[in-house]
Amino acid sequence: MLSTKLAESGQIVRFSYRIVDPQKAKILNDKKFNTFLIDEVAHVKLVVPSLEKVGELCQSSTPEESKVHWMAFSNRGSSVKRGD
Repeated sequence: MLSTKLAESGQIVRFSYRIVDPQKAKILNDKKFNTFLIDEVAHVKLVVPSLEKVGELCQSSTPEESKVHWMAFSNRGSSVKRGD
């Protein structure tokens, strides 16, 4: 299961995914790597924003098989549109 939704008046893209292989999914929580969402239609690379009091807008719990996780990507300027 994969889904993306625009939130916060289009300024955030929420990406939800179901864990199939917890070992492979561990890299998504590894702070040594930056996670990006690439929109080939809009030709942009979105990043996970880090807020001063909250931290990164993504789940940091240990990946578990069949569990749904999410990440939020900054869509400043609304580069990504519905349907992209």
